[in-house]
Amino acid sequence: MTLINDYAPLLLRFCLVVLFPFSALDKILNWDSAMKQAASVPFPSGMLMVSIVVEFVAPVCIVTGWHDRLAAFVLGGFCVITAVLFHQFWRFADFWRFKEGEGLQHFWEFLKNFGLAGGLGLIMLVPRTLSVSEALEHPLASTHVIGPQAGSPVTPPP
Repeated sequence: MTLINDYAPLLLRFCLVVLFPFSALDKILNWDSAMKQAASVPFPSGMLMVSIVVEFVAPVCIVTGWHDRLAAFVLGGFCVITAVLFHQFWRFADFWRFKEGEGLQHFWEFLKNFGLAGGLGLIMLVPRTLSVSEALEHPLASTHVIGPQAGSPVTPPP
């Protein structure tokens, strides 16, 4: 169990950020397509270069624990900005029918980006990772989510 406790946080961090380096690589290999998508923002080639660097560097920092909170903040912000600028599902008429189409695809991408931002926010704000042993020992335990006790366990009533 010690091995699992020691490496579970590393594995989970890897799972959270694994898609970003591949996204950066996709931008490099399909530069023209990425430029078309980025055409709506100022300085598209510069923005693409910045996004490639963020998508390569921040995940490494998060997985290795080197300035991981700052990296999670930057990557989380990147996810929110990407969602708002490039996945404007509300602009597609087909979305409002909730039928398969480009609008629905952007809706799911928008939500995925906000989900990733939430996970990255937890990396930034949670001071420690619960061990697998602790989680298995108290599988139904709860956590305070607001106020000064946020992040601490809820003490069950006697």
